[in-house]
Amino acid sequence: MNLILIAVISLGVVALISAVVLYAASKKFAVYEDPRIAQVAEVLPQANCGGCGFPGCSGFAAACVKADSLEKLNCPVGGAPTMEQVAKILGKEATSAEPQVAVVRCNGSCENRPRITQYDGVKSCAIAHATYGGETACSYGCLGCGDCCTVCNFDAIRMNPETGLPEVDENKCTACGACVKACPRTIIELRPKGKRNRRMVVLCVNKDKGAVANKACKVSCIACGKCVKACPFEAIEINNNLAYIDPIKCKLCGKCEPECPKSAIQSFNFPPKKAKPTTEESTPAATTAPVAETSH
Repeated sequence: MNLILIAVISLGVVALISAVVLYAASKKFAVYEDPRIAQVAEVLPQANCGGCGFPGCSGFAAACVKADSLEKLNCPVGGAPTMEQVAKILGKEATSAEPQVAVVRCNGSCENRPRITQYDGVKSCAIAHATYGGETACSYGCLGCGDCCTVCNFDAIRMNPETGLPEVDENKCTACGACVKACPRTIIELRPKGKRNRRMVVLCVNKDKGAVANKACKVSCIACGKCVKACPFEAIEINNNLAYIDPIKCKLCGKCEPECPKSAIQSFNFPPKKAKPTTEESTPAATTAPVAETSH
């Protein structure tokens, strides 16, 4: 009986000493967290997409609290309304960031870019890119496995079964950048939505010389330079055999699109162009001279 009592007392003493040590350690090594971090995190969308550049919404909230200004901080999912709430909590000024949208810079559909081989491996763009050149002669174009669709948390990008290319739903896209990171060929780019959601984009990333690119895809950029000459705002440059339209310099005049002999430049959300009148429609109808009545 005494042995049991001694054992119980010993365990009690050990537990008491351990509790005192743990309490002292918790006080000594306690990490203070600003309560505003939790307040900011509460108004964030909790998408944890990483589009803000930080590891999740909690990381972004901590960065907002520690920053002297919100100038370079933006939540792409929540947008301006969310940043206004964050600014109100922190007593800082909210800065407006230009809305962006994901753009797939490849128009190498099944029709434009014929298949010369068949991929029979794991359906993953990352694996296909690392182990295989692709099913077409273009080693830069979309692999069509849909990694971008898999990582999108907002169902904003889907594969078109007819073209074999991903398509972005602008109404759902939050510009989180997950699809951009997932694409091993850097085909997807975040671009400003533009005025009235209008954009001019070179839908090609092929850096091969003109003859090689032209053989691989019917609508590839051949770096002919006609678009550069047509642009009055110096918004187009050719680097590594590929034309690129700077969205900041572009004034959406649309003069480059009809000049491209390969239809590699495409406009988005522009109103349909009016059809030119035919020769018959433009020629005024011939008037028939009135015939004078003769009296008998």
